[in-house]
Amino acid sequence: MDTYWEKPKIIEVKKMELIAANYASEEKLERFLENNKDVKRDILLEKGYVVELKGQIEGCFVIDTVDDDIYWLKQLYVTKNAAASLPILLESILALAKEKQAKQLFVHSHQPMVDVLLEALQFSPQKENALVSDYPDNNGSWWTYNVS
Repeated sequence: MDTYWEKPKIIEVKKMELIAANYASEEKLERFLENNKDVKRDILLEKGYVVELKGQIEGCFVIDTVDDDIYWLKQLYVTKNAAASLPILLESILALAKEKQAKQLFVHSHQPMVDVLLEALQFSPQKENALVSDYPDNNGSWWTYNVS
């Protein structure tokens, strides 16, 4: 007896765009910042990107220079609506770091689920904070990725 299996049909394609925060729609950015009070506006506008899904800003991140070819991924944030896109977002951030000719990218993670994703993407855990000497947050884990 043959069983019939039909491939699932794609109903909607989610399109993610990474936009330099200072080029993002002011109205959308204000709405995002109003709903996400922990995001630091100044550094986001200076060095950050927003993540737009389905025409709405659903996340943001900052890639900050530490040294000539060493970068720090800061303020990575996604809304609950965009949580499923986090693996794709992290891969896009790695591609962006490669474009910037980064050799290493550091991340300070505060959430076990992010730790799992970083490990899956071949980030290496750091035993100690070798990046910032006076970092106030001792919670969480430091990770590094060798970009090139």
